[in-house]
Amino acid sequence: MDNDDVAADAALFARLRHVWETVDPVPADLIDRMVAAVAVHDLSREYALLTLTSASDLAAVRGESDTATLQFSDGKTGVLLHISATEHGARRVDGWVDADALAIRLVRGDQEWTRDAAEHGRFAFDDVTPGLVRLILVVRTSDGIREFQTPQFEL
Repeated sequence: MDNDDVAADAALFARLRHVWETVDPVPADLIDRMVAAVAVHDLSREYALLTLTSASDLAAVRGESDTATLQFSDGKTGVLLHISATEHGARRVDGWVDADALAIRLVRGDQEWTRDAAEHGRFAFDDVTPGLVRLILVVRTSDGIREFQTPQFEL
């Protein structure tokens, strides 16, 4: 390929680009919309809204200081978790999901606990060793089947 061929190809591509820019121009806000869409997707997937609802001020007086209530939501699916310590130092996780959960997993590294949702979206994990975990649910929504993940949290 010589310089004349390269110049001819460049001119042809320039004319094609001009035609497409005239016939079907890129929307002015396309880049901003795409950046926002990716940011929202990442936020809903990796940074689901975490609200820590502390135990009441009386909990320490009542001896229930080893409990916590966590709420996760991405705007479409919500999960409420109540975490309590067992007599043996393990944790019990009681949960409720407001979507049709097809699979519920509590994951820590290579360890995984699986449960099915009962009536009203209730589920529980018994005797889970303390540490960082993540809850992963496969839910059915009006948009189809999708995965919901919480950020890691401490048991």
